Amino acid sequence: VQLQASGGGLVQVGGSLRLSCVATGDRFSINDMNWYRQDTGNQRELVAGITKGGSTKYAESVKGRFSISRDTAKNKVYLQMNSLKLEDTAIYYCEADRIEYGSDDVPVVGRSWGQGTLVTVSS
Repeated sequence: VQLQASGGGLVQVGGSLRLSCVATGDRFSINDMNWYRQDTGNQRELVAGITKGGSTKYAESVKGRFSISRDTAKNKVYLQMNSLKLEDTAIYYCEADRIEYGSDDVPVVGRSWGQGTLVTVSS
């Protein structure tokens, strides 16, 4: 399963961006989908997550400003980011907890990561 993230860019403080991520591949299903971020010198942190059933979770630092959603039929996940702050500057990665089925139909559980998309918030 491959993940392709998009939507990053340069935005001023207080602005908004919407990140998108799509999963592609053969014979797979996806459970949870998440967005992580990592800036220079820090560990990758979970920003938001959404289950297959639509339950969501957020890091305290983004609650009330970010919103995660998904289109399960299209294997897409989105992150709407509003009221952006300087400290939101980071590379954002989408991640999917997935099950792949090989030619023998044996399910293989794993995680797939997107390539990252850079979000830069300027003053």
